[in-house]
Amino acid sequence: MIVNLQAAAKTRIQSSPAKRKEKIIDNLRSYSLLLPNLILFIAFSVYPVIWTLRYVFYRYGGYGSGGPKFIGIENILRVFRDEIYWKSVVNTFVYAGAKILFTIPIAFLLALFLSKKRRGNGLLQSIIFVPTIMSAAVMGLVFYLLFNVYNGQINQYLMDWQIIKQPINWLGREHAMKTLVITAVWGAIGNYMVYFIAGIQQISEDALESAKIDGANRLQSVWYITIPMLGPILKIILMLSITAAFQDMNNVMVLTEGGPTNATMVMALYGYQYFFPVSATTVITPQYGYGAAVSAVSAVIAGFVTVIYLFASKKLDDIY
Repeated sequence: MIVNLQAAAKTRIQSSPAKRKEKIIDNLRSYSLLLPNLILFIAFSVYPVIWTLRYVFYRYGGYGSGGPKFIGIENILRVFRDEIYWKSVVNTFVYAGAKILFTIPIAFLLALFLSKKRRGNGLLQSIIFVPTIMSAAVMGLVFYLLFNVYNGQINQYLMDWQIIKQPINWLGREHAMKTLVITAVWGAIGNYMVYFIAGIQQISEDALESAKIDGANRLQSVWYITIPMLGPILKIILMLSITAAFQDMNNVMVLTEGGPTNATMVMALYGYQYFFPVSATTVITPQYGYGAAVSAVSAVIAGFVTVIYLFASKKLDDIY
């Protein structure tokens, strides 16, 4: 028996280097598969962030304007003194809040109606989802033509139906934000509807049948069974909608360019315009340093909102 134990120990000692070598080879093979994605992530995500943060402390107008000049935290201090920027922060919260307030309930109601296996539901789902895959520029142009004050179809229909007597300037200071929210809601409903449908289809039919046997009506089943069991997926949907709303600038850039008189300017677009010209009518000298500072402060604000949401939404994980 002792001889057998010694032989087994000798075999383990001899085989352990081979096993370690095989494990190293397996790990290298796994890491090699991840390497292309890692390189792309570093090149297109990590490096731009580092580049942006670096220029926060410099005055730099881009190529041809001389080299970067170190100015410390002057750009950050300028952000805190910039009234237009803080107006864009308020506009961002208004825009994001209104977009989420309307998008999530409408997407849920559509998912509730279209999640059942009925004839034609698949086609309706596809039609509602189409705006999600449309180009933001195309979608903005379509809504610009619809809401145009002079020959827009919306004003034409409202006047034909005698709801209004004269055209409404939907892209003017009074109504521009409402128009942006309508456009944003229309473009986002399909995406979140798909998430809700996926969550609803995972709910056990036994739970719904038990509620029905106990005398619960349709509304009670939705309120006490469907919505609570959608807690985890609802947490993800809200997280995605918050981050998307704070980053959304294409819709604003195409429809209003942040105007009129910065009435619809949002944080993302305000920082963007210091790197790239938004339009020929609004000429802003490139200021990479200040644009980087605006982007950094905006990222901190968005991150702070995200942390608050994650802390407040912990209960959604415990609904089951």
